Amino acid sequence: MNSSPAASSIAPPGNDTPTVTAYIAPFAALLGFLAISGSLPLMPRVREMAGIGVVIVALWVFSRGVLDFRARSAVWSALLGVAVFVVWVAPDWLSAEYRHSILFENPLTGAARSSLSGAARQDPVTLAMRTFRAVALVPIAEELFWRGWLMRWLVAPEFSRVGLGVYRPFSFALTAILFASEHGPYWDVGLITGIIFNLWMIRQKTLGDMFIAHASANACLSAYVIAFEKWEYWL
Repeated sequence: MNSSPAASSIAPPGNDTPTVTAYIAPFAALLGFLAISGSLPLMPRVREMAGIGVVIVALWVFSRGVLDFRARSAVWSALLGVAVFVVWVAPDWLSAEYRHSILFENPLTGAARSSLSGAARQDPVTLAMRTFRAVALVPIAEELFWRGWLMRWLVAPEFSRVGLGVYRPFSFALTAILFASEHGPYWDVGLITGIIFNLWMIRQKTLGDMFIAHASANACLSAYVIAFEKWEYWL
């Protein structure tokens, strides 16, 4: 980890400064759509297509200038994603009742119940679109926000002067905790995942590696959900 003084890891102001919007707009669009999608009178296919469209538009309009898919270690990043998948499902492999305690089912975290209707679970097109969103779009939107922006902004408000993967204890901890809170009844494995992803960003210092690791984890989880009908993982 880089524990050098802040001055050595924060660059002087430059002329090419990415905006906050570029990093938060896709994530905000995703959360906004998820918040209202359940109340929209749409067929499951149409709802999934709309969710995909909203994120793609936000990425194209606001974020295309900051997207960088170059990775230092694509293979290791993908393998890390597989390990994160194992972390995610391991508690439920060990105990079928694990997720049904007050720690994970309460008014604050909600409960592990799928947003997919019974009909949607039987529709290959709906499942394919949900998988596409989880694997191709969610990792980009989330990594831009969590480790592309927030982890740097907590180091210095002029976040564009802070290098990717700069380590500060407060930034590291709060990013991991907030990342965990996003995942509701899966906050425990979400916290472990947040820590792992933060560490990987500190090591690799590229968004490309984070996109691959996150996409790999989501791809494994999506395959697991569909193959074993573990719909509760798709909140």
